[in-house]
Amino acid sequence: MPKTTAKTNSTTTKAPNPNDVKAKVLLNSYLHSEISRLADSHGIDILLLEEFAHFIIENHKKKEPVIKPIKVKLLTLAQIKAAIYEYFSVKNTAELKKSGGFKMATDGMDAPNLSIKAGWEKLYRKFVGILPGEENQTGYGCINGINVFNYFKPWQVFDLDPQVATKQDIKNAYYKLSKIYHPDVSETGDAKVFDCLTSMYKSISAEA
Repeated sequence: MPKTTAKTNSTTTKAPNPNDVKAKVLLNSYLHSEISRLADSHGIDILLLEEFAHFIIENHKKKEPVIKPIKVKLLTLAQIKAAIYEYFSVKNTAELKKSGGFKMATDGMDAPNLSIKAGWEKLYRKFVGILPGEENQTGYGCINGINVFNYFKPWQVFDLDPQVATKQDIKNAYYKLSKIYHPDVSETGDAKVFDCLTSMYKSISAEA
């Protein structure tokens, strides 16, 4: 007799279809009525609205992702000093104080207190650049991300490109800010801010 091979019945388990899962979540009559109303009044595909309704039902309990604030790595006092030494081409504080270039550059400035970090930060802001953590600042005295009391950055404050800006561009930018900060302007006028803007305007007008 010929040999016969026994066949075994096996059941293949298929991965669930996402659409089938959604179908199990039944939309009640109120939702169907509202979907029909929105579809008719706004000309939206009814199937698209049903898909959106399912999405809301499935995700409404999910928590918002927590966005961790970016930690700013501040410069140490040693790093700030090193940057200033490099700017004035000196090796230490003693040489800095004797430097003719340093004396000329700081002439007219309130003498910075070099015994504290704040004094060195003042020099860094003036001659080197913006300190980490002080970019894109907002609040009192801040215009286009620059604190006008801490930084003398006219081009950024006036939102101009020094390579292409004309004297008329500078004047227009100054007048635009004057309409906000001039002391005679009610509510927004501020004499201290306006004085800073005027100093910046005179500086870059002379350069242009």
